Amino acid sequence: MRRQAEDPPREHQAPGASGPVLSNGLQMSPTAMVDLAARAAEALVRRSEELGREEAWDGEFRDELANKLMQDPPEGGRAPREVLDQAVADILPLALRLDHPRSFGFVPSSPTWPGVVADFLAAGYNINTCNWLVASGASQLECVVIDWFRQWLGYPDTAGGLLTSGGSAASLDGLVAAREAAGYPESGSVYMGDQSHSAHQRAVKIIGIRPEHARLVPSDDAFRIDVGELASLVTRDRAAGVEPIAVCANAGATATGAVDPLEELADFCASEGIWLHVDAAYGGFAVVTEQGKRILRGIERADSIVLDAHKWFFQPYEVGCLMVRDISKLEKPFSIRPDFLQDALWGSGHPNFWDRGLQMSRSARALKIWMSVQTFGMAGFRRAISNGLEFAARAQEYIDKSPVLACTSPASLSVVCFRVDPAGRDIADRDLDEINRQVLARLFWEDPAFISSAMPRGRFSLRLCIVNHNTTWDDVLETLQAAERFGKDALAQY
Repeated sequence: MRRQAEDPPREHQAPGASGPVLSNGLQMSPTAMVDLAARAAEALVRRSEELGREEAWDGEFRDELANKLMQDPPEGGRAPREVLDQAVADILPLALRLDHPRSFGFVPSSPTWPGVVADFLAAGYNINTCNWLVASGASQLECVVIDWFRQWLGYPDTAGGLLTSGGSAASLDGLVAAREAAGYPESGSVYMGDQSHSAHQRAVKIIGIRPEHARLVPSDDAFRIDVGELASLVTRDRAAGVEPIAVCANAGATATGAVDPLEELADFCASEGIWLHVDAAYGGFAVVTEQGKRILRGIERADSIVLDAHKWFFQPYEVGCLMVRDISKLEKPFSIRPDFLQDALWGSGHPNFWDRGLQMSRSARALKIWMSVQTFGMAGFRRAISNGLEFAARAQEYIDKSPVLACTSPASLSVVCFRVDPAGRDIADRDLDEINRQVLARLFWEDPAFISSAMPRGRFSLRLCIVNHNTTWDDVLETLQAAERFGKDALAQY
């Protein structure tokens, strides 16, 4: 497999070469601690500087990695620098470089440096944001960040939430709240569009919904949930004695970026007494821009909303979020008081995040968001998010003018799907699918960019998701031009 940078030379240092490494059991000397941390920071800064000159993906086959890594643990330990250098050379580079400026596949992530440093600090302080007694400072900071989100979304003062590992955990917590709000019906149903994320299907299983009662609702021509079809399904279910629990809507479908008709869904759910859960994991942070607010109008009426700050808010993994319009409806199902937690009485009148979700042991996730926003200000975040919106629209304009490419789903938020499909050429869909698979393969192996595929309306398509604050228009343009070039080569065979 390809490798983009030579392995850095390793320093074979004896454990005590720069002073004693171990001072007591598993503890390092202060000098060794500072040396290792500085070396790690230098490696990360060097990676950041070199990132745009490498390709967006690198990987290796399992046999090769097993030969390097599948070893028994050492009994006596090794020099810290040597261990770090091996991680930097043999393990960490072998990945999709999600923060590469031409990483357009799936939903990338491009963390800010203050966010990275915040995770380092939170790990070093060994914070457990389970409750107020154990971590009052980190708990208050999470309250601050959650209130920022509340205001951006347009939620009322009754709203609240918590930070989670990601959108999957947030959706699970949200659907638990929806089930409880519905009275925990013995025979319940949940509805989601056919563009819905698989996390909802998993969450529905976990909360005990029978597979046949997890309803997939067809999409309309714009890949949005068809509200008329939804209404028909709800009517039939109620007539059969099945109780609707929740509707899962998209505010940025993963495949197409589509935004469901949120205001219409809010009207329908309000009239039917059904919980409206909005998956805004990818697209939700667009609300900090004026354009995004217009696109996501109606999201403020949802009963629960999922966000992922490690996507379009430029934070390191893992930091998702669940917001609930009425925080009491989230705390009701999760507030449990076993005897072994009786000492947490101090702070019981304060926000205790273990009362809002599945996790008890929780990292200090709010710190990275807070440090990033404090460092760059909201104006910087708005510009970065606006760039994604603008570049996707410009990409569609370029595709529409191309004699080789054609849009298969128009730009929505920062996603656009397209494929090689030249006007005036009569090529069977099956052959076009094969042509585009060839183009994707060549982009993967021969171009610095990484893009993924999607199947809008059953047509194999190339998909760009532009959520990197380092991405420029030239990065997008040159990727589209490469697709055109490879497409022309493939078309020559037909």
